[in-house]
Amino acid sequence: MKTYEVMYIVKPMEDEATEAIITKFQDVITKNGGTIEKTDRWGKKHLAYEIQDLSEGYYVLVNFKAEPAAEKELDRIMKITDEVLRHMIILKAE
Repeated sequence: MKTYEVMYIVKPMEDEATEAIITKFQDVITKNGGTIEKTDRWGKKHLAYEIQDLSEGYYVLVNFKAEPAAEKELDRIMKITDEVLRHMIILKAE
């Protein structure tokens, strides 16, 4: 297993909807054989520039261990999820 870090920005919405998105991505990691080490919810922050006419976003940082196939599946699902404004997955040095 490799160690990854994913940072993503979710559209600002109700707390329940935001939690549902975070849980959805955590489920994708665990269902594909990965383990979540840490989830940091940074909360709502002002964006450096507007994305889709929004000036705020909810930031989440997740550290996890998984196989490369799980990382690819997470990336695929984040790309097709409309609530995600931006995301980046990084392979951390071992």
